[in-house]
Amino acid sequence: MATENTRLLGRQTSKKRWSSSKPARQLLIAILIVLLLVQSVFLFKPVLQKHSAPAKKRNVIFFVTDGMGPASLSLTRSYRQYIEKLPIDDVLTLDHHLIGSSRTRSSNSLVTDSAAGATAFSCALKSYNGAIGVDPDKQPCGTLLEAAKLEGYLTGLVVTTRITDATPASFSAHTDYRFQEDLIAEHQLGEYPLGRMVDLMIGGGRTHFYSGSDSQYGSRGTRADGRNLIKEAEKNGWSYAGNRQQFDQLQLGRNVTLPLLSLLADYDIPFDIDRDDSEYPSLEEEAITAVTALSDATRNSDKGFFLMIEGSRIDHAGHQNDPAAQVREVIAFDKAFKAVKKFADNSDVETILISTSDHETGGLVTAKQIGKDYPEYAWYPEFLDNAKHSGEYLGKQLVAYKGNDKRSFIEKEIFEKGQGIQDYSPEDVDELMKLSQGGDINDKLNGMVSDRAQVGWTTHGHSAVDVNIYAYANRRETWIRILDRLQGNHENIEIGKFMAEYLEADLTQVTEMVKKTKHSPKGVISESISDEYGHILTPPLN
Repeated sequence: MATENTRLLGRQTSKKRWSSSKPARQLLIAILIVLLLVQSVFLFKPVLQKHSAPAKKRNVIFFVTDGMGPASLSLTRSYRQYIEKLPIDDVLTLDHHLIGSSRTRSSNSLVTDSAAGATAFSCALKSYNGAIGVDPDKQPCGTLLEAAKLEGYLTGLVVTTRITDATPASFSAHTDYRFQEDLIAEHQLGEYPLGRMVDLMIGGGRTHFYSGSDSQYGSRGTRADGRNLIKEAEKNGWSYAGNRQQFDQLQLGRNVTLPLLSLLADYDIPFDIDRDDSEYPSLEEEAITAVTALSDATRNSDKGFFLMIEGSRIDHAGHQNDPAAQVREVIAFDKAFKAVKKFADNSDVETILISTSDHETGGLVTAKQIGKDYPEYAWYPEFLDNAKHSGEYLGKQLVAYKGNDKRSFIEKEIFEKGQGIQDYSPEDVDELMKLSQGGDINDKLNGMVSDRAQVGWTTHGHSAVDVNIYAYANRRETWIRILDRLQGNHENIEIGKFMAEYLEADLTQVTEMVKKTKHSPKGVISESISDEYGHILTPPLN
């Protein structure tokens, strides 16, 4: 009977030859099995690497670019290429690490605010605009930072706005409204059921840590209860750095005693375009100080650290429609990201970097059509380079002016020196002469720069634009794991969920532990209505 071999090969296989040498047949089978096993090891090695047990020690560094949308990157990239005379293929550090985008809606609006946006990251759930570490029912939810600390990680927060502002607060406090900054400060220092969860805090916001009647740490305290939380923190073991000189003594993190509280401004640290380097450190310096201090402190630990770093004032530049301030803020953030990536590359601890925005601010458009004919487009980065200060800074200078020649001051100091604008009109001067409110002055000044640069804005608020996700890991298998989860388009809560899984953090368990946290606004409202930048500090009460 013809066998399959006969049909395929045209001849019949001899069964006798195989059966006559049993030892030879067994040897051949053994060789084949060995070859198959060796081949399997090579074939499945990448899979085994990808799904191997994760290293115990790891660092998670989460970046938030508050208010930065994709157009902010385009604006800044072109600006930087122009001022540094770079080729068109030269890009920002962030650009090399783009992996996806995020949808930003909150539980009660298609357009989120920073509080709900940050709570989506910290608690991995959607909540309402204004919520700080609470769910849609105003019940406290466990955060990544808290879960990490309870797992044995060290934790930190680095910002350029108030440390009690929405983003850092959402990782370290639980309040019904973002404006409860006095109470947020208490939570951050450990006055709630979990005790102290933060090991390092660097930023502004000193005003919410002492009262106006206490001059030891300044003269602009706004606490209504008369407490001095800075003094109390020092008594409880916190080290404190409250100015540039004290910050420099930290030696970029090499001389830090944890826990560290560093409040470098009463309110927000100035825009980078206005920042006096002798008075305020850069975000890059803050970030290096944090990663160095936390890394040194965990050197002999089997756990690493969780650190949140925020490019906070990108958002403020968007709210104010200030393109000159915006590009400098993005560049400052990019430098910080680059420095932290270098830290990760040099670290022998598995370290991941994830960066995204809570939302876009300003509805930024990088160019305008300048005529009716198609295509007449323009955008001129040189006008952003000409501006030496933000509209916010110049507006405060104008409001504070007490001289006798306001018109000349506007022409020479505001327009020509401050904004680099020479083609202003008498009507421009007249308009500023009539304005007395800081916000109105800012709008006029920033509009003059935007119009000349052909940069457009659609709102002074937030937009629903998807925002970018960037990531980096210093281990290949971890990098693959990040891509598996975050490549493509995702809801913002998925970023929080990934970090929780990566840290092996049980947010549900932490939520049970924070249930009794005091989070109502009653009795903890700051006495101030707004700060010097016009940011509202107290919510309307029913």
